[in-house]
Amino acid sequence: MESNLAKFLLITGVVLIIVSVFIEKGIKVPFGRLPGDIIVKKENFTFYFPLATSIIISILLTLIFSLIRRWR
Repeated sequence: MESNLAKFLLITGVVLIIVSVFIEKGIKVPFGRLPGDIIVKKENFTFYFPLATSIIISILLTLIFSLIRRWR
């Protein structure tokens, strides 16, 4: 049980370090306003729902977690 927690904390720490380096260097993630995202613009109102971005992130997280599960 403790080794699983240690692995999880180590992986989380590495991911946070990588993300912080990206943010510090100004490297933009290739996600954002993708063609499947919903944008509604009115006079004083803008609604943005990142549907395609959410689907891509969900697929990536599913792949990462399934690889971690097989690795254990």
